[in-house]
Amino acid sequence: MEIQGRDIATECYRVVVDVDGHNVTGLVPERHAPAFLGIGGRPSHQDAYVWIARNKDKIEAAIAMLARGQGRPKAPFNEITLIEEH
Repeated sequence: MEIQGRDIATECYRVVVDVDGHNVTGLVPERHAPAFLGIGGRPSHQDAYVWIARNKDKIEAAIAMLARGQGRPKAPFNEITLIEEH
């Protein structure tokens, strides 16, 4: 998994995951980080990266599920959206 930074317009982080030999990019909402990290307000970049790292397996699985058309992941990962597939 590779984090390609924050998308200002969507307040999400762009995350690229290899799914079956293809790079799939998903938008991971930053708004879930504060609740999981016990902080208030918008998370710092560091907080968001910590949250993404702690949830790496779940984020990768959610993106793979979406890319394969296998339904929707469980909350809060159901809010991840795919933006491109190479």
